[in-house]
Amino acid sequence: MGSEKTYICIDLKSFYASVECVERGLDPLITNLVVADPERTDKTICLAITPAMKALGIKNRCRVFEIPKNVSYIIAEPRMKLYLEYSAKIYSIYLKYISKDDIHVYSIDEVFMDVTDYLFLYKMTGSELGERIMQDIFSETGIPASCGIGTNLYLTKVALDITAKHSPNFIGYLDEEGYKKTLWHHHPLTDFWRVGKGTANKLASVGIYTMYDIAHANEELLYHLFGVDAELLIDHAWGIEPVTIADIKSYNSKTNCLSSGQVLMHDYSFEDGKLIVKEMMDLLCLDMVEKNIVTSSVTLQIGYSNALHMEHSRGTVTLDTETNADIIIIPAITKLYERIVNPFYPIRRIYITVNNVVPEEYSQYSLFADAESLEKNRRLQRAMLEIKNKYGKNAILKGMNLQKNSTAIERNRQIGGHKSGK
Repeated sequence: MGSEKTYICIDLKSFYASVECVERGLDPLITNLVVADPERTDKTICLAITPAMKALGIKNRCRVFEIPKNVSYIIAEPRMKLYLEYSAKIYSIYLKYISKDDIHVYSIDEVFMDVTDYLFLYKMTGSELGERIMQDIFSETGIPASCGIGTNLYLTKVALDITAKHSPNFIGYLDEEGYKKTLWHHHPLTDFWRVGKGTANKLASVGIYTMYDIAHANEELLYHLFGVDAELLIDHAWGIEPVTIADIKSYNSKTNCLSSGQVLMHDYSFEDGKLIVKEMMDLLCLDMVEKNIVTSSVTLQIGYSNALHMEHSRGTVTLDTETNADIIIIPAITKLYERIVNPFYPIRRIYITVNNVVPEEYSQYSLFADAESLEKNRRLQRAMLEIKNKYGKNAILKGMNLQKNSTAIERNRQIGGHKSGK
């Protein structure tokens, strides 16, 4: 028992929608409100809906047109900057109780905390500490929360996602025995952390529908279906998770990349799509300059119109040298675009990944590069960054950003692809 861990996972209920209710002096538990961009079509996804709307059977992340016509509600335009401010304030509340070394931020509205060594200090149980923190969050910000408590990270997350929902105080607790006793036969499997529809369907195809079924299935069959991922699935079926917050904190990825993606508001032509690729690559180059990193390859993926049933093109360009210079990378990705993209297909989605980035100090000029031009370009990129950081991202623009179907100016006003707010 001495080595048993206690973790807490706190989730801010319907975070974006709750913030919008608090800002309006409304109770998020009884107010019908959705966060969605009213300037987009009714097919746009709601970023959040209040618990009151969920109680009506409306699904979170639904599209606006899917909300029943007989339900009256407030529509709030996304304000990502405001949500980040609330999130930062709530994180400061966590720090009143727990060291940052024992906190893992899972998302803007969810954190894991290793409270093992704090329970004796505060002379509290995990439930008491979780409730105290939730009350503090509510009194300071008005945002309601729910809490999962467990003996490992997986059980803590499942306690939050499944058990806490049915608890009158929105707190759930699971250890391995309690998990097997109460949730081994729970369905659907997609309620469990890291089990998506694809995994559940593949399991159903061989007659496996519950965690009990997975735990008692033929392991060779599971490894045949899922490869090495079967190990994680089997461990979770038994309520086992060896990874700790300390492990997460000490982990360093062997490879790093940067990526950018956007779903366009309407179908784009071949030439207009090329413009967007150039804009996105330009911003990624500036991002690399600011982070003092370079790359030797870039991957481009183009998704065509929804009418083409998710058709896409994908390719990678390898550069002559590791660089972050836009005068090298933008022409390279433009050639890649012209080579892999079907000029007759309308374009709807664009994703760019800068692969295997490394610190700039490890790079060197190519023998075929004009060192003087590259150095001049580097000074120009640095100057642009200084201006943008001081006066805003739209303080300095390129000619291509002013073309009719450019998206750069609007995206510069966004955070995470959504409006930042006033």
